[in-house]
Amino acid sequence: MQESFILFYILLFVVAFLYASVGHGGASGYLALMAIFAVSPAIMKPTALLLNLFVSSTSFIQFYRGGHFKWKLFWPFALASIPLSFIGGMMAIESSIYKKILGVLLLIPVIRFFFFKNTDPKDFKAANIPLSLLIGGIIGLLSGMIGIGGGIILSPVLLLLKWTDQKQTAAISAAFIFVNSVAGLGGQLIKGFEFNNHMLAYVAVAFTGGICGAYFGALKFPQAILKNVLACVLALAAYKLLFTHA
Repeated sequence: MQESFILFYILLFVVAFLYASVGHGGASGYLALMAIFAVSPAIMKPTALLLNLFVSSTSFIQFYRGGHFKWKLFWPFALASIPLSFIGGMMAIESSIYKKILGVLLLIPVIRFFFFKNTDPKDFKAANIPLSLLIGGIIGLLSGMIGIGGGIILSPVLLLLKWTDQKQTAAISAAFIFVNSVAGLGGQLIKGFEFNNHMLAYVAVAFTGGICGAYFGALKFPQAILKNVLACVLALAAYKLLFTHA
């Protein structure tokens, strides 16, 4: 039992490090770990959102200092996502349905890490505000319902639309994750939940990993192999959630 706790904390640090290095809060990774270690969904959602607050904020600071944050691209996504993430946070989802939705969403970062490694677009396109509002609203609702910040969905969308490069995507995603996590956690608080005794330790480990990851990520630290390992872990968790009685 003690060995499993140690392994969990080691993996938690690694997940926070890797996600922060690419501008993510890491909720999908935390949820994947908790699913593998059979944590209750009632604890998974608020815990992942809480961890997101600390890791995404450190990541955002690093990328903001690097001059990668674009406010004019960020605000339409945030404007639509914040209220819907709050509403999503108040929604109660049946455990089996929750796990299936989470399993599908975990496949998004797998695709992100495997197929969006060096996709800085050379020819940027102008952002579309109505489309940004629509995308932000949809992602916000899903974020609150599942307990993620939404960066795993927003990042590949930004790159596919060629609105941002990798570093700009990381900066915008980090800010997007933070505001969505605050809103989703607010919805959770209104619905009512109790902080788990282990949450403080989770935050300490994830925060440390996030600081390290954001620092090295901003310095273009080579991490392709580690991100592939993380993608494999997420794929395993997705399989467990979708095809077993996880």
